[in-house]
Amino acid sequence: MKKLLVIALIAGVWACKEEKKEPSIAETMKTYTISQMMDNESIAGGSFSPDKSKLLVSSNRSGIYNMYTIPTSGGEMMPVTQSDSSSVFAISYFPKDERMLFRMDNNGDEIYHIFVRDMDGSFRDLTPEEGARSLFYQWSDDKSAFFYGSNKRDNRFVDLYKMDLESMTSKLVYENNDGYDVGVVSPDEKYVALSKSINTNDSDLFLYNLESKELTQINKNQSGNAPQDFSPDGTAFYYTTDDGSEFSYLIKYNLADDSYEKAMERNWDISGSYFTDQGTYQVTYINEDAKNTIEVMEVATGKNIDLPSIENMEITSVSFSDDESMMRFYAGGSHTPSNLYVYNLETKEHKRLTDVLNPEVQAQDLVKAEVVRYKSFDGLEIPAIYYKPYQASAETPVPALVWVHGGPGGQSRQNFSAFIQYLVNHGYAILAVNNRGSSGYGKTFYQMDDLNHGDKDLKDCVEGKNWLAQQPEIDGEKIGIIGGSYGGYMTMAALTCTPEEFDVGVNLFGVTNWIRTLKSIPPWWESFKDALYKELGDPYSADSVRLKQISPLFHTSKVTKPLIVLQGSQDPRVLQAESDEIVAGVRQNGVPVEYVLFEDEGHGFVKKENQIKAYSKILEFLDEYLKEDKSTPIEEENL
Repeated sequence: MKKLLVIALIAGVWACKEEKKEPSIAETMKTYTISQMMDNESIAGGSFSPDKSKLLVSSNRSGIYNMYTIPTSGGEMMPVTQSDSSSVFAISYFPKDERMLFRMDNNGDEIYHIFVRDMDGSFRDLTPEEGARSLFYQWSDDKSAFFYGSNKRDNRFVDLYKMDLESMTSKLVYENNDGYDVGVVSPDEKYVALSKSINTNDSDLFLYNLESKELTQINKNQSGNAPQDFSPDGTAFYYTTDDGSEFSYLIKYNLADDSYEKAMERNWDISGSYFTDQGTYQVTYINEDAKNTIEVMEVATGKNIDLPSIENMEITSVSFSDDESMMRFYAGGSHTPSNLYVYNLETKEHKRLTDVLNPEVQAQDLVKAEVVRYKSFDGLEIPAIYYKPYQASAETPVPALVWVHGGPGGQSRQNFSAFIQYLVNHGYAILAVNNRGSSGYGKTFYQMDDLNHGDKDLKDCVEGKNWLAQQPEIDGEKIGIIGGSYGGYMTMAALTCTPEEFDVGVNLFGVTNWIRTLKSIPPWWESFKDALYKELGDPYSADSVRLKQISPLFHTSKVTKPLIVLQGSQDPRVLQAESDEIVAGVRQNGVPVEYVLFEDEGHGFVKKENQIKAYSKILEFLDEYLKEDKSTPIEEENL
């Protein structure tokens, strides 16, 4: 009898434990509006003021990027600019006073001008030439001037200029008549690094002597070469190359004797390396499986310093004060927007300065991406970034989207995307494929789609769809494709070349007529034009036959699945005509098409109000045509 009683008591205890089982995230998760998700603040940059009391940053908290200061001791961000039309991006405090440099274009037309905010709060355009594009390069070593590039002399080529900080007048330092890309200037201002694109992977690298006017080629073999920095004493030049390797590594070239030595090599691409202002540290970025890994080496010892550890986050970028006693850094991940921190290198203490996650959004509701790999049609392994909704399971399978990055040679990375999190939060799985031709996985992989776009790269995306369909948590009958720029092209290629593979298409400012796009590239792409033609095809040659074959505009009659197209009318890369014509062509089939056009955006949407409208329209479209699988036409809307 006692045994039966004990058994009964134990059973009762277990029953109570089962009743008190913690609910899953899927059960407690909130569903957010696009306004809530886009109210996560995006902050960029972080230049220390001369006294290190403040950082100069860019933020979109006003709905558009503006310039702000934030105390390094913590406190409220203070607005410096209040633009309500064109985005303002901070460049830097001046080295010796609190004047500020920033850049701005006209509603996304990419014709940037460099502005100064003076001590009295007034603003001046330092590069006012109409139609000319200017980009900041670096401060001079003595901090009396800065170097910048401008195509004001010839809109095809970027010349090198030096702007004096006292008089605010500039002088031409290097006249670029041969289509070079201008790199870093040596500390003694004797050399400037130049590169010349051969194709989209390979380039020749040169040092130009500004005194003797001599040009010296640095690389010995055709390979991917990129200038990085000069040593602080000016005796050596550092550059990355993939000569004899799949991945880029760092080379030190000694100017005195023309000797070379390998400075650093990792199992992934070294994507950048530079020395801090006083030369105490060398900062190196590694593109490790679609995320940044950062190494900060103490030059005197050759050892890496320990960076702060932020729980469940990755440090994504760093920058130092001029005296190198303080470092600012960003930490975030695919599941959380990046916050800004400061780190005291002497006390080893760090402090978070921002809290960019909208307080209405629960951090646990955001999904952390997973790196996956799948085999394509020919056995090639394709890497991808997978976002699985918390509500997805074998019992409740969800629809999915194959996400294609821009490029063509871009890369989907493990970064935070409010748009992706919005879609995932609403029950859409996302597979961001890095199809052949994507960067970051070796030069062989990168060059696999040359003169083959819309074929094997598209098949990689189709196999991504097939991988999704095999996952028990995915409804294999409801998989669409989405992408911007080149990704928008891939969306349209999928709907025209493989019309039965995907159930819907989302085309954000995608190329639809390669012949026109390649003939109308911005003039400042002149130095890269030949390399681009080698990858995609020359529209003025026999390549035009193939370019027409792979251009979705000429095959709209094959589109049978619902489509939404989004476009900025100021876009200098993919002209509005691309989207106008694809919409008109597909509508002739009686296929549901929605067209969302923004008059005040360029290549990508940066205004928060426009992002909210665009992304909410996409979700409405997906809910209508992917989740519900309906097929009645919907109305066009101009915004």
